[in-house]
Amino acid sequence: MANLLTAIRLLISIPTALSIAMVLKLPPMVLVLLVLIAIVTDYFDGKIARRLGTASPRGQVFDHTTDFLFVTSALFGAAYVDLLTPILPVLIVIAFSQYVLDSYFFYHEKQLHMNKLGRWNGILYFVPIVLIASSRTAPFSSITGIMNMVIFVLGWLLVLSTVLSILDRAMAPLHIHQKDQ
Repeated sequence: MANLLTAIRLLISIPTALSIAMVLKLPPMVLVLLVLIAIVTDYFDGKIARRLGTASPRGQVFDHTTDFLFVTSALFGAAYVDLLTPILPVLIVIAFSQYVLDSYFFYHEKQLHMNKLGRWNGILYFVPIVLIASSRTAPFSSITGIMNMVIFVLGWLLVLSTVLSILDRAMAPLHIHQKDQ
């Protein structure tokens, strides 16, 4: 059941990204619905897996990889229409690659090893996507310019926090090595 929720999020990644990039002309409320489905499935997939006793390292990798693909493709779509800097999705690719490689090769764990900032970034990457989808609906059409400015600034703040997360993860081996001495 949990993997089904994750699979739903994976399936809606491309239409969401294409709609944000304005390549696929979905009605604004459909885009909002897709984003809400992504958030709800992300929230409940892990909870359901733990409750049913089906949580596994593979399920976690599937969930986090799907989150990565959803968020990164949507943010590349946003960068395509100049709503935020393309540096952000590129940094997310680097950060996610580092996260996976560190977990398996540095920590020698079968499941992914998160740091606190990376976890918060993973959540906060959804915020510009929600704002973009919302800004295209009738209730927010009068403040689209303000929302676009917020999205732009938030994009740069997320660039900063992503760089900090990458640096934190890169320096983690030094901290562990110092504790061992």
